Amino acid sequence: MSLVCLTDFQAHAREQLSKSTRDFIEGGADDSITRDDNIAAFKRIRLRPRYLRDVSEVDTRTTIQGEEISAPICIAPTGFHCLVWPDGEMSTARAAQAAGICYITSTFASCSLEDIVIAAPEGLRWFQLYVHPVLQLNKQLIQRVESLGFKALVITLDTPVCGNRRHDIRNQLRRNLTLTDLQSPKKGNAIPYFQMTPISTSHCWNDLSWFQSITRLPIILKGILTKEDAELAVKHNVQGIIVSNHGGRQLDEVLASIDALTEVVAAVKGKIEVYLDGGVRTGNDVLKALALGAKCIFLGRPILWGLACKGEHGVKEVLNILTNEFHTSMALTGCRSVAEINRNLVQFSRL
Repeated sequence: MSLVCLTDFQAHAREQLSKSTRDFIEGGADDSITRDDNIAAFKRIRLRPRYLRDVSEVDTRTTIQGEEISAPICIAPTGFHCLVWPDGEMSTARAAQAAGICYITSTFASCSLEDIVIAAPEGLRWFQLYVHPVLQLNKQLIQRVESLGFKALVITLDTPVCGNRRHDIRNQLRRNLTLTDLQSPKKGNAIPYFQMTPISTSHCWNDLSWFQSITRLPIILKGILTKEDAELAVKHNVQGIIVSNHGGRQLDEVLASIDALTEVVAAVKGKIEVYLDGGVRTGNDVLKALALGAKCIFLGRPILWGLACKGEHGVKEVLNILTNEFHTSMALTGCRSVAEINRNLVQFSRL
């Protein structure tokens, strides 16, 4: 069967995966209202195309944190890729390198950071951190990723406690997962994920200065949904924000990412870059996010679908499909470059 869109990959991946793994990837918090609204919210936005423009050449390239990427379509941090493909994050990293886009590696990667770097030595890599209560452990990990050539530190904010993910609780999945990178300072063995879920519950805004003191990497805050937190991010001199609700896996019934984007973009007033993850499934979705102020989007579940279907080649196909769709969307709205995408291209539907 030909897989021609991201939902085709979703359907095919479901056939390849065990129920517990499928539930782990697809599941949301509580009633999954936010998970579903992340997708539905994009469909409430309509496009306003401009015609009679020369679109014989359309350029999808852009930059994030000063680094060029082939398209504003990158890979969000998700954990445990070895659940869906033997080479796990190594395959994901190779696909990202081939596509010329950024891959945010998760703290909960199932491959070592060293193996991921060896697999894709020329790839653009950022590292996502869940703040651990032991500061020294955070410092060791940050220094390690910096020495390995990661270009930014992405700190996840929306997980002081784990969301109520009913499917994972029923399946007792977390008891069977282990980490290879978040290791005890006293022991070199991998730590069961179930033991690591009590991430720091005391981490607060004033702690950001400590992270800034121990790394030269730009700091990106992931999980901001309000203007108040966006303003605080600017005040604390971070370099970027990812507007995200954790794929609807943390606090249910919050705003869809695309609905929160406008508020956050307005609050930062162009002082720092703003990105988005959650609900992107088509090239039109990418265009809408950029029109509302996102510098680029990050893909979560669709990358795992591609990985589950065909490994590295599946991830490449997912990225290629979405990039081609985005190219078409640009041409059909009269945009010859990413710089020409603006707020006038979209309006919110009353439906």
